[in-house]
Amino acid sequence: MTISTMRLTGVAAACALISTQAVASDSSLTNPAISAVLDGYYQSAERPMSERVEGFGLGHTEVAMSANIDDMFYGKLTAVVEMHDGETELGLEEAFIQTLAMPAGFSVRAGRFLSDIGYLNNQHVHTDAFSDRPAVYRAFLGSHYFDDGVRLNYVAPTDLYWTMGVEAFKGDKMRAADEHGERDYKNLGVYTAFTKLGGDVGANGSWQAGLSYLRNENGRMTADEHEHVEVQADHGHDHSHSAQYTGENTYVGDFVYKWAPNGNYKYQHLTLSGEYFRVTDFKPLEEHDDHDSHGDEGKDYQEGWYLSSVYQFSPHWSAGLRYGQVDTQMMHGDHFDPQKLKETEVSLAWHHSHFSTVRLQYTNQQGTNFDGIEDDNVITLQYVMTLGAHGAHQF
Repeated sequence: MTISTMRLTGVAAACALISTQAVASDSSLTNPAISAVLDGYYQSAERPMSERVEGFGLGHTEVAMSANIDDMFYGKLTAVVEMHDGETELGLEEAFIQTLAMPAGFSVRAGRFLSDIGYLNNQHVHTDAFSDRPAVYRAFLGSHYFDDGVRLNYVAPTDLYWTMGVEAFKGDKMRAADEHGERDYKNLGVYTAFTKLGGDVGANGSWQAGLSYLRNENGRMTADEHEHVEVQADHGHDHSHSAQYTGENTYVGDFVYKWAPNGNYKYQHLTLSGEYFRVTDFKPLEEHDDHDSHGDEGKDYQEGWYLSSVYQFSPHWSAGLRYGQVDTQMMHGDHFDPQKLKETEVSLAWHHSHFSTVRLQYTNQQGTNFDGIEDDNVITLQYVMTLGAHGAHQF
């Protein structure tokens, strides 16, 4: 081998090494973040519209992988493992790509993902301070609404945090019942629009408020679906992640305030949050104006809300208090019967670290003609453990 050949070989090797080192330095390209969340529980009684059943069970256990695809795109995949009637079910909750370098504060997300309406919905359920989502979420969004679609988001260049966005989804999980399998559903069924504002309150506090709208093209019932709806309402839990009560229009208002000494959430913090839902235009069109045929005085909306307070009083302990209720209407023959569910929940959680939580929760549920649920007290013991790399949670 000549000296010139040796020099060329050395240069090629150096270039290859530099190229390899450059790629390896970007860990998001060579080492995707892979994590698993283990959720197990014991629950003393049934809860309406809940994915958790009485006794021992496997909750919202997930395996996730995410990484920057390149300098233009980010991708994430989240699979969920759950138990239903003694069988292990595997579902796909997220599989999306998102732009990283669009100009002027815009971004696009496409695939399967959590809708950004409301406050809780865009967060994974294992981040909650309670074992289940509030009753209003379980009734109107199937606990947490994820779907196949696309989102356009914009963050404004303002002193206050201000974001807004629109989404379009397939909408299968938000369809009203179809007893006879003859209904012609629209393939593009759900559209949403939302805006959120946020800022700081001194050195210790921060807040965020939002308004959201969801248009459900397949949300209105038809006159011949009452028998199916009655049967659907008889079960206490649901693993389809589908909305139990639908309508054409859903309006959501949400607010959250967080406090921590000097903004340091590690040792002590307080979170106050609440949301209000109003669902309208759910009655069959042919009976919509015939108020005399219904026992509900023509009321054409369903609603629900919750208020939550969670206080982490030491690095390893937190306590939560949440009250919520949902008012729905169930179609029986030629009329609608009003229903109400009230839930008061108290939780105490021990966190050995950011990755491990053991929670004890007491729930008092009071139902008025609601899915056959009578007043009851429910005790839940739950663990949530995170393995591997896990990104920061949303505000």
